[in-house]
Amino acid sequence: MRIALHLLPLLLMLIAAPCFGADALQPYGANLFQGNFSKGQGTDAVAPGDRFVLRMWGGGFNQDGVVAVSDRGTITLDQLGELPVAGLTREKLMQDVQSKLAAAGKSDVQVYVAPLDAKAVSVLVTGGVVRPGRYEGAPNDGVLTFLDKAGGIDPERGSYRSVRLLRGGAEIETVDLYPFVRQGTLPALRLQDGDTLVVDPRGTSVAVTGEVTTKARFEFPKDGATGAALMDLARPKKRATHVSLSGTRKGAPHTAYLPVEAFRALQLEDGDKVEVQADATADTMTVEVQGAIRGASRFPVKKGSRLADVLHFIAVEPGQANLDAVHIKRKSVAAKQKKAIAESLRRLEETALTAGSSSTEEAQIRAKEAEMVTKFVERAKNVEPEGIVVLGKGETHIVLEDGDVIVIPAKSDVVMVGGEVMSPQALLWNKGRDLDDYVKGAGGYTPRADRNGVLVVHQNGAVSRGGDDIRPGDQLLVLPKAESKSMQTVKDISQVLMQVAISTRAILGLSSL
Repeated sequence: MRIALHLLPLLLMLIAAPCFGADALQPYGANLFQGNFSKGQGTDAVAPGDRFVLRMWGGGFNQDGVVAVSDRGTITLDQLGELPVAGLTREKLMQDVQSKLAAAGKSDVQVYVAPLDAKAVSVLVTGGVVRPGRYEGAPNDGVLTFLDKAGGIDPERGSYRSVRLLRGGAEIETVDLYPFVRQGTLPALRLQDGDTLVVDPRGTSVAVTGEVTTKARFEFPKDGATGAALMDLARPKKRATHVSLSGTRKGAPHTAYLPVEAFRALQLEDGDKVEVQADATADTMTVEVQGAIRGASRFPVKKGSRLADVLHFIAVEPGQANLDAVHIKRKSVAAKQKKAIAESLRRLEETALTAGSSSTEEAQIRAKEAEMVTKFVERAKNVEPEGIVVLGKGETHIVLEDGDVIVIPAKSDVVMVGGEVMSPQALLWNKGRDLDDYVKGAGGYTPRADRNGVLVVHQNGAVSRGGDDIRPGDQLLVLPKAESKSMQTVKDISQVLMQVAISTRAILGLSSL
């Protein structure tokens, strides 16, 4: 059996994790900057913020001053109210004003309209753009026009969510381009000569592919990168059911595979790659790896995959992993162990509670013993077996089950001694030592120790009783001795103690017995 020392990208391809094309994706909104905005809107188009000299005289009118186009794209005329003008040419603006007057019965009013801001403006565009520099444009050219003149947002460095407008050193507005991409809306800003546009560094970026309407690299503001926010932007298709996630957490590779609804609650990290999949539940499952490993600890795999299919792609700690002691923790085995313990406890309780007595004194002893057995049963019911599947050397052909945990123990030079010994501790392994030597090194047996009930738990999950086959990394568990007037009760308690020790690698105390 060979295990690679680094996590190969081939793993995800081989065992049905997503094959991401995320590296080739463009940022969401990148298609804005193709030269169309840099042509400008032209000096004849009226836009919010434009100012005009407006004079009206005759027929009872006498308006002379400067009017500005509001954010709603309107101007206000004395005695006539608001008039929509955004998008009109300046020539058409004069005609509309005259039409408004005529509709009010004032056709003899003279009108003069002249732009006040006809001079070109110069704007400095800097930060995360392709070609930072100073660019000239028309007074009504907007933020997108000047960004387009600068080559657009740099796809690797620049932010589509934070473009700041500075005027005289003060920040006037921060523009988020996503609402324009999605709904065509932008803040009504009129740039002035000497303004500066600063494209901030790119925020958290997550790439999404697969069963979504929009495949792209999406950017999120601080703390806003959630699965729900990503799904809102990418819009998964109706047939989408599951999400495969690949990224980095705490400096180590991280993968996850979960339903779309569960994915919505996740907090995402910069550089995450997401593939939305359809109807993947029938073909995939998830396994986990524990122990002396590096990198990813959870993998989506094809149903029917064998242990050998996965082991070659698990990154282990070089020189530290005990590759001969690989074993599996399996939920279905743990459930069977739990059921077996429950059955043994039922028999124990039945024996203790139904035992007869030949005298009053014996009846009192039986009652006290039954009470203590009941307490022991309650504690034993709460143990959670690990469901260990012991594998022989080279036995990697076993078919994996959903939720399996592959354990690769770390090499160790010590032997742990616990249970009914005077001083539980770790002792340095020595080839010349036997079981008695290790027990003596832990202070010897306690008065409650069962000297015939010493278990040797090996790193591969195997358990033997007594013997001198003690290896580096083993654990010695000295069981307590069950005492009772009933031989059947002693037998049943001993059986439960043995089952618990084997299935949980822990000793269930008998302090109340």
